[in-house]
Amino acid sequence: MMKDVAIGRYVQGNSVLHRLDPRIKVVLFILYMVTIFLASTSVKMLATFAVVLFLALLSKIPPMEILRSVRPIVFIMIFIFVINVLTIRSGDTLWSWWIITITTGGLKKAVLMAFRLLLLIIATSIILSLTTTPLKLADALESLGAPLKVIKVPVSEMAMTISIALRFIPTLVEETDKIMKAQSSRGAEYDTGNVFQRAKGYVAVLVPLFVSAFKRADELAVAMDARCYQGGVGKTKLHPLKLKAWDIMWFFILVVVAFIPLAVDLLPNIK
Repeated sequence: MMKDVAIGRYVQGNSVLHRLDPRIKVVLFILYMVTIFLASTSVKMLATFAVVLFLALLSKIPPMEILRSVRPIVFIMIFIFVINVLTIRSGDTLWSWWIITITTGGLKKAVLMAFRLLLLIIATSIILSLTTTPLKLADALESLGAPLKVIKVPVSEMAMTISIALRFIPTLVEETDKIMKAQSSRGAEYDTGNVFQRAKGYVAVLVPLFVSAFKRADELAVAMDARCYQGGVGKTKLHPLKLKAWDIMWFFILVVVAFIPLAVDLLPNIK
C-alpha cells in the first residue's frame, strides 16, 4: 500500500503529456479540477469520465500504474460514500431503520461525490504525478509564480522546497515500507488489536522514520551549503523551459476537451 502513493512517482514515457510543457500541464490541471467539481449531474460526470479516459489513453501509461494511484484513497472514497448516504435525506426512501434512512437523493449524491474524488485523483496522477518529473514541476511553478517576485515573494526558494519534497516522497515511502517489515520481523503488529494497540505499533515506525528524515535533511543542507547554494540569486537552469507552437496547439485542444462535460447542457433532451 505504501508503494502505491503516486505523488513524486514518475513513469518514463514519450507520450503527448510527457512532452508537454509543464507550465501548461499545471494550468490544465487546475482547469480539469474545476471541471470535475462543476460536474453536478450524472450525464456531466459520465462525460468527465470520458475526458479522463481520453487523458489516460493520451498519456500511454499502463492502466495498472494508474490504478495503483487510486488504491490509497479507497478508504476515503468509502468513508465519503457512507457519510453522504447517511446524512442526505432527499428523494424517495429506499430503506429505513431506527435513525438510519437511505434515500434516492442521498445514494445519488454519495455515488457522485465518491466518483468525483476518483476522477480527481486519476486526473492529478495522469497530468502531474506520472507524466512530470518533480524537477520540471518545480520549474513550472517557479515560472508561473515569477510575477510574485515583484512583491518580494521568495518564489525560487519555494519552488526548490517543493521540488525537494516531491523528490523525497518516494524515498520516504520506500523507507517506511522497509521499517515496517523490519519491525514486523521483531514482533510488531499493525493489523491486529484495537485502535490504541495499532497506534502503539505505528509508533515503532514513526520514530525511526522521523530520525531518518531529519538525518537526510541535515545531510542535504550540508551538501547544498558546500555547493554555495544561495536561493534564486544568479540561478541558471540546465534545461530552461521553452514554450513551442506544438505546446500551444495541444493546450487549446485539451482546453476544448476540458469544456466538453460542461457543454452537455447545450445538447437537446439532456438534463
